[in-house]
Amino acid sequence: MFADQVCSGSLSSTLKLINVIQRLGVSYHFDGEIRASLDTINKKNYGWEKDDLFTRALRFRLLRQHATKDDDTYSAFNDIQGMLSVYEASFYALEGEDILDKAQKLHSMPLTIEGQLSSPSDSTVSHYQLRMSGVIEKSENITPRRSANYEASDWGHDFVQSLKSDYAEENYTRRSEKLKENVRLMFADQVCSGSVSSTLKLINVIERLGVSYHFDGEIRASLDTINKKNYGWEKDDLFTRALRFRLLRQHRYEVSQDVFKRFMAEMTNTSSALNDIEGVVSVYETSFYAFEGEDILDEARKLVTGILKEYLLSSAKDQGNTNSITERLVRHALGLPFHWIAPRVEARWYIDTYEMMQDMDPLLLEFAKLDFNILQAKYQDELKHISRWWKELGCIELLSFSRNRIVEMFVWTVWCHFEPGFDISREETTKWGALATLVDDAYDVYGTLEELNMFTDAVERWDVNKIVDLPDYMKVLYLAVYNTTNALAYEVLKKRGLDILSYLKKLWADFCKSYLVEAKWYYSGYTPTFEEYMDNGWISAGCVMPLYAYLLQGNEITKEALERIKNHSCDIVRYSLMIIRLVDDLQTSSHEQERGDTPKAIQCYMHQNGVSQTIAREHIKHMIHDLWKKMNGDEYSRSIFPRQFIDFVENFARSCHCIYQFEDYGGKAGPEMKNRIVSLIEKPIPIKKNSFT
Repeated sequence: MFADQVCSGSLSSTLKLINVIQRLGVSYHFDGEIRASLDTINKKNYGWEKDDLFTRALRFRLLRQHATKDDDTYSAFNDIQGMLSVYEASFYALEGEDILDKAQKLHSMPLTIEGQLSSPSDSTVSHYQLRMSGVIEKSENITPRRSANYEASDWGHDFVQSLKSDYAEENYTRRSEKLKENVRLMFADQVCSGSVSSTLKLINVIERLGVSYHFDGEIRASLDTINKKNYGWEKDDLFTRALRFRLLRQHRYEVSQDVFKRFMAEMTNTSSALNDIEGVVSVYETSFYAFEGEDILDEARKLVTGILKEYLLSSAKDQGNTNSITERLVRHALGLPFHWIAPRVEARWYIDTYEMMQDMDPLLLEFAKLDFNILQAKYQDELKHISRWWKELGCIELLSFSRNRIVEMFVWTVWCHFEPGFDISREETTKWGALATLVDDAYDVYGTLEELNMFTDAVERWDVNKIVDLPDYMKVLYLAVYNTTNALAYEVLKKRGLDILSYLKKLWADFCKSYLVEAKWYYSGYTPTFEEYMDNGWISAGCVMPLYAYLLQGNEITKEALERIKNHSCDIVRYSLMIIRLVDDLQTSSHEQERGDTPKAIQCYMHQNGVSQTIAREHIKHMIHDLWKKMNGDEYSRSIFPRQFIDFVENFARSCHCIYQFEDYGGKAGPEMKNRIVSLIEKPIPIKKNSFT
């Protein structure tokens, strides 16, 4: 690229390329080329009078920086970009060069007034050579740009680095291992001597406490036995029957919805159902595991939803006679059912709830608390490492229009796969999410259509030669994406012998192209059909992230699976991303329309069908239910991909439900989301200290 530029490019473009290479901190690789180019430019020593102010000052600065001298080369101009270039060049003055001293004084005050410098004594490039200095084409402010006015994150780098947990200490790990063996023995005793009902209840508690990953083998063996016997359904009470169905369906055993026929008839008696709220809640939770066409489960969900809402109304009127635990379970289920909630969110809530229950097992509770806190200590170390990478990358300082959501993005990835063995996957998916947020903001808010076209082309070609004509802020963004992605591809090649760069490039390009489509809709004032919007929108919802998870979870990687992800032909990924797109739009649509944005799913459906916002919202909620049914029944994807990847894809959608349950998370986390973040990464669950003596 350097050789081509010198041979065929203009003097101005050659100077700009040298400037960019120096500011990006990579000029030490090209000392010879830079010296040769500047020697040629210096020897010719013509064309100064034709240079605009920016080029004249840049030529002077680079020649002076590299030890040539010519101080009488320019007079005052009045363009911001040129004044910035002159101002920076003036700091290369030698003693007695009054013209440069005057130039510095002349241009510093206008730049301060224009907001380009915080004060006339601001540090300049000469003081921070070979680093990006923060002067990212300040003249871009001349271009009219939108602003989302995002609020700063509540969790900055200093906060992250201050995180500390006692639970990283060895005595807690020893206690945890001891408790785990006690729970394992309890499980064995239960399977040998307990009833089907009590075994199912124990599995349910272990799963909801977030410790089932320690007992996968025991849970599978127990459910195998229960499934093979396949008897006793008719003797089960409502709670046990629904729980048996849910656990078997959840773990991919074949089980028919017909087991609910008799209970559907019985539940039509509301007064009778209100006497068995625990059973009604169990049916409600189970109904979300329905496949397409399972009408009995659909009807059950509608019926029990009404019963549970009636229960809450009656309990509000008669607070003295209600069961606080039962009411807590009902409100939680109606807020988000178990099948739609991220496992870490459920675990943190259920630990508190389980502690209130009369039949709580103290050792199991202590183990769950301790396991949660030990993992929290691990997450803190991971987040510190990621935050250092993010700070060193420097994008937030250089791209001031964008959101700094590195902590929130890390929390999302923990919710997607929380187990300790997925630390590398969490790190890389967090990096992708942070960069994707920058890209999102560039396309949605800051970039002009011309800039976005050039950026998309550069990403699609994956060629650094294409960034020369990009504005500086886009050079920063492009190189952050380019270098981080190439580094990941190198690590996978080194450790696993797989060249996955073509897959990463393809999905990054598709991701950016989907954003470009939305930008074109915005600038043309076009409202797409609902189908057009969704065909594009599920790609922009995060098509790259599942590939990262598949590559980094440590499972066997197959060509068929990679091709399906690359070509967007993996159904379960598509269903998950469509859920994310719709859940996102339901919560953020009004805020994004207020700031001026592409029509979202709600507006597209309203426009196409001529209906109210209320009807459009109900349609989208119904679509989300249908997409979950499709995901529940996608056996083909489950035959190709490992269980850990399927769990990640489902948790990707669950995490979105949790993120947008209460507020517009993308703009700023509200109190509920803040509490979830703090409980995951900062505050451990209290445990009696005498447990460790």
